[in-house]
This record gives sequence, C-alpha cells and structure tokens, in this order.
Amino acid sequence: MTTHGTLIICPTPIGNLGDMPPRALDALRAADVVCAEDTRVTGKLLAAFGIEKRLERLDEATISHAAARIVERVLAGERIAYCSDAGMPGVSDPGQRLVDAALDAGAPVEVLPGPTAVATAYVASGFPCPRFYFGGFFPRKAGERSTVLQGLRALDAVALFYESPNRIASALEAVAAELSHRRVAVCRELTKVHEEVVRGRAAEVRGEFARRMEAGGVKGEIVLVIDAPSAEEHEAAGEAAHASAEERAAELRADGSLSTKDIVKALRAEFGISRNEAYEIATRA
Repeated sequence: MTTHGTLIICPTPIGNLGDMPPRALDALRAADVVCAEDTRVTGKLLAAFGIEKRLERLDEATISHAAARIVERVLAGERIAYCSDAGMPGVSDPGQRLVDAALDAGAPVEVLPGPTAVATAYVASGFPCPRFYFGGFFPRKAGERSTVLQGLRALDAVALFYESPNRIASALEAVAAELSHRRVAVCRELTKVHEEVVRGRAAEVRGEFARRMEAGGVKGEIVLVIDAPSAEEHEAAGEAAHASAEERAAELRADGSLSTKDIVKALRAEFGISRNEAYEIATRA
C-alpha cells in the first residue's frame, strides 16, 4: 500500500524574523525536502533557525515542467515543503500553480497560515472599506495601467498592488491621472526597521515620491493601496452617467425611427440604468 506524503505550503516572514510561524518551523524541520522560489533566500532563513535541509529551486522558470514531478513525489510518500521568497506562498508567485497541480492530482496539501504583505498593507492603510481587491503586480505599461485603473472606478473596494520602488513614482502618476480624487497609501518595508506608510491624495503622494526619486531613489518592498471610491465619487459618476444617457436619448429621438420603448431598451443596454430611469429620460428627450 502506497503511503501518501504531503505538500506543505510554508509562509515565511515578510521582513521581521520574529514573525516566523512556529508551525511552519515544525513543518520545515519534518520535511524530506524544501522547495524554494530562491534557494539562497530560503537557505539563509533555514540557517537562521538552525535547520539543515536539502533545498530544490522551484521558481517561475521551472514550475511549468517541475510541478508534475513534485506532485508525483508527494504521491509516492515524500513530505515536501514549499517556501516563496517572503510571505504567503501562492500569492503572486509560482506556489499557486504547484497547489493547483497537487489538488488536481489528488495529492494532500496543507496550507499553513502566516505573514502576508497584502493583508498587512490593507490594515496599515487605514482605509475603512470592508472589502479589498488584490491585483498582483501593478502593470508596467501605460496602456495596461490605464485599463486597470479605469476598471477600478466602479469597484467598491480597496485595491492593492505590489510595485517596484523604481516604478512607484510613475505608478502614482498613473493613479493621479485616472483617479485624481482617490486617497492612496504607499506601504514600504512592512515589518522592517524602516517601515513607513505614506498616505494622502494620489497627487500629493505622487509628488512626495517624485521628489524622493530625484533625491536619490526609493528602496524597499512596496504595496500600493488605493482607497475605495467615496460617496461623492459615486454621486459624481452617477450624475455623469445620467447626463450621458440624456444626451444619447436626444440623439436617438432625433433619429426619428425609434419608439420610446426602443430608446428605453437602448439606454438600459448602453448605460446599465434602471427601466424607470431610462423611461423618464426617454420621455423627456
């Protein structure tokens, strides 16, 4: 009878070694092998806690062809621990594909709770909306940034993104251009000695980090947090949509070929407004 092993997802500190979960330490000590996004980073972590284990690299470049082999070894009875560079494996790193492959194959997976920059930054931002959206790494290209930010206009949630210190100023510039009235928080070096949270309107925070870039640059791990739309922003967006719907209704009425019922249907399809609102606009056109 074959004895099944386990794939153990082990969270690690995002900066402060004191945050290392005891259960993760136990799992690393008991593992047959430790797979790591970067064996140098995980090797230093294990050494700090006096753990000696065989390390195998499992990163973005190797996960596609290595995941199936790792799962086979788990099914054959190995206890394999996986660590990302920092924080919770599977959040914007290859770990999620490894978990997916293991679950598809029926291999046991144990996910240990622990440090994550996303939840830490969400709370540290102080933004009171009870919902949040994590978008992974903020897009590098201007067009993709614009598309993502436009999609956030109607999203009633705080949005969080990982960002490079070299690109944070340009990222904030994009936010200020698309969502000028939103508050943002730049959470830098969370749990580390130089931890800071810079909050304010997007344009204000953009100016601060633009000055830092000119003065010598920005360092450290960063989570960019964008506040949810305010009640005023929702109201302004509703008024803009209403005005656009009225303009469109006038165009359709001037065409002369559509009935009021047809105009109502067109307005609802184009602007997503209620039947009553569309009817009211259509009859006034």
